[in-house]
Amino acid sequence: MQDDPILIVDDPAPHVRRLTLNRPTKRNALSNALRGAVLDALESADRDDTIRVTILRGAGTCFSAGYDLGGGTQTEFPYHTAGGAGHWSRHVVEGAFRIWDMAKPVIAQVHGWCLAGGSELAASCDLVYVANDAQFGYPPVRMMSPPDNQFHAFLCGLRPAMEMMLTGDAIDGQEAVRVGFANRAFAADELDAKVLDIARRVAKIPTDVQQMNKRSVHRAMEIMGLRAAIRAGTEIQALALTTPTSRETFAKFREGVTKALNARDSNFGDYRTKK
Repeated sequence: MQDDPILIVDDPAPHVRRLTLNRPTKRNALSNALRGAVLDALESADRDDTIRVTILRGAGTCFSAGYDLGGGTQTEFPYHTAGGAGHWSRHVVEGAFRIWDMAKPVIAQVHGWCLAGGSELAASCDLVYVANDAQFGYPPVRMMSPPDNQFHAFLCGLRPAMEMMLTGDAIDGQEAVRVGFANRAFAADELDAKVLDIARRVAKIPTDVQQMNKRSVHRAMEIMGLRAAIRAGTEIQALALTTPTSRETFAKFREGVTKALNARDSNFGDYRTKK
């Protein structure tokens, strides 16, 4: 229903907060309103002394099919970032690092599609658990740009990252575990229970200890260059949007998002065009 909340918040176990993206008819497309609600809820959990870990999942058939290309990302940004060329990609990366820098662990629970901005959101979390048949991909590389939040090389390594960037193909949950994007994969009907079990184990450790554990891993990644590389990637993403092909693609969006996405993927026979 139209009056349903875009984000559902519940506490399914002691010290565990759970956030459910609730735009199932839009495949949980990440509008600015939904992104703002997620960040607000995560920050609220980070300030709540009774919460030690947060789970982030999607309602309906998938985690998230990406950013809301139907106009939901054009106004009322959920937080300020410097304007000008490259504003959007910088804005997205700032949001990713807001999650990264929180004291308490955030777990992404992924089923179904986890595409483009949806995959960027999941990658920003500390732990990622997936359904065997989940589908991760960044199809915008086919006609628009590389990711705003270019996590692929750090999480997955050179060869898997390059294949995803040069094809736009999706990988399933088991492959996501193999290449390092996700921690573990489970049968879809077991995912809720398995993730909740893991969250309960994470929640056994007090936050004053756990935040140091989390930061120790992040500092090691940052010393290896992760934060600087992802920030540098925002400039490449912004530059990519100036190419003739990218401009033509955005012009097609004005004729209809579905039509433009079908034109992008029909030659590959996947995503919306898979028979």
